Amino acid sequence: MFKVIKKSKISKARLGVIETKKGRIETPFFMPDATRGVVKNLSNRDLSDLGLKCFVANTLHLFLRPGIKLIKSAGGLHSFMDWQGSILSDSGGYQVFSLIHKNKGENSGEITDKCAIFKSPLDGSILKLTPEQSIKIQFDLGVEMMVCFDDCPPNSYNDADLEIAVARTIKWAKRCSVEYNKQIKLRGLLKNSPLLMAVIQGGNNLPLRKRCAESLVKIGFDGFGFGARHVDETGKFLAEALTLTADEIPENKLRFGLGIGRPEDIVRSIKMGWDMFDCVIPTREGRHGRLFLFNCHAGANPGLEPGEAIASQDSIGLRQLADPSRMTEKFNFYETINITNAKFIKDFSPINAQSNLPELRSYSKAYLHYLFKINESLGSRLASLNNLEFYLKLLSEARGLIRRNKL
Repeated sequence: MFKVIKKSKISKARLGVIETKKGRIETPFFMPDATRGVVKNLSNRDLSDLGLKCFVANTLHLFLRPGIKLIKSAGGLHSFMDWQGSILSDSGGYQVFSLIHKNKGENSGEITDKCAIFKSPLDGSILKLTPEQSIKIQFDLGVEMMVCFDDCPPNSYNDADLEIAVARTIKWAKRCSVEYNKQIKLRGLLKNSPLLMAVIQGGNNLPLRKRCAESLVKIGFDGFGFGARHVDETGKFLAEALTLTADEIPENKLRFGLGIGRPEDIVRSIKMGWDMFDCVIPTREGRHGRLFLFNCHAGANPGLEPGEAIASQDSIGLRQLADPSRMTEKFNFYETINITNAKFIKDFSPINAQSNLPELRSYSKAYLHYLFKINESLGSRLASLNNLEFYLKLLSEARGLIRRNKL
C-alpha cells in the first residue's frame, strides 16, 4: 500500500509511505541494484548499518543463475539471501531487450507480440520469456514489489518502431495484470499481495508517452515507471518527457524513476514528483575508486549542512524545471573524487569525516588509495559503503527539505 502524506508548496515533490510485509518505506527513496542477489562487495550487515530498506533484484539474471528452482527450495529470495528488508524485482525486460537491441543483425533474438526470444549470455542457448513467465518468476522470488514485462526500446528508435513498442508494452501489461491476479489467488496472497508496477514507454516522443500512460492507468496498477533511459544519446536529461510522464500518473500511485542515478538527476526528478529510484552508480563507481561527497561549501555559503547545500541551489533547480533548455546548469551540492589519483598518496584525512560509519571516519584517504593500488577488495567495499551512504543521505535530506517546503 502507498499513501502520499505531504506535498511541497514550491514544487511537485511529495512525501509518501509504502507499507509492505517487511516494513515501512518512506518516499522518495533510493534502491541499490542487487542484480544477481547481492549488492556487490557489501554484506547484509553493511546494508543494515546503512539503514537500507529495499534493493532491486534482477529477474532475468536470477532466472539464469542460480535458477528459480534453487531459490524456491531455499524458501524464496529473502531466505536465500538472509535479507530481512523489502525487495523489488524488475521484470528482466531491460536486460532481455539490451541483448537483442544492441546486437541487431547478429541473430541474437527477436521480439514478438507473444514473447521475447534471445540467446542466454551464459551459454548461448535460445530462451523464451513471456509476460506470464516473468510474473510467475517474480512471485517465486517472493518479493514485495514487482514490475511488468515490457518492450524497452532505445530512445533512438524512430517513431514507427517506438509506436510498436508502446502497443506491445500495453498488451503485455494487460497479460501481466491477468497473470498477477491469477497468482494472487493461487498462492493465497489476497491479504498480503506484492505491489505491481507497469512501465511507461515512448522514448522522447511525448504523445506516445502520454498515450502509453493513459492506457496503463486504465488497466490499473500500484505504480508506474519511466521506461528506457532518462537521458538521450548525448547524455541530455529528458526533462520534458519525465515531467509529462510524472504528470500522467495518478497522485495516489507510486512513480518509479528506473535507472535514474546521478545525484542531480534524482533531485530534478523528485521536484517533478517521482518517488523512487534505483541505479548501479554508487557501487559501480565505488569499485572504480570514485567517491561521492557532499560539498557543504556550495555557492557562497561555507559550512552548510548537506540538506542546506541542496536547498541553496533550489532556485537553479526550479529554473531548470521551468526551462528544460537550462538543464546544463550544474548542481554543486556534491563533489566526486578519484581516490586512485596520486594527490591522495599522503592524504591522511578521513575517507569521510561526516560519515555515520566508524570505518569511513577512521580509515584515511591515503590508506584507501593504497588499497586500490594493491587491488585489495576492502578498498572497493569502503568506497561502495561511502557512496551508498551518500545516496541514502541524499534522499533522507530531500525528504527533510520537502517537509520544510524547501525543495
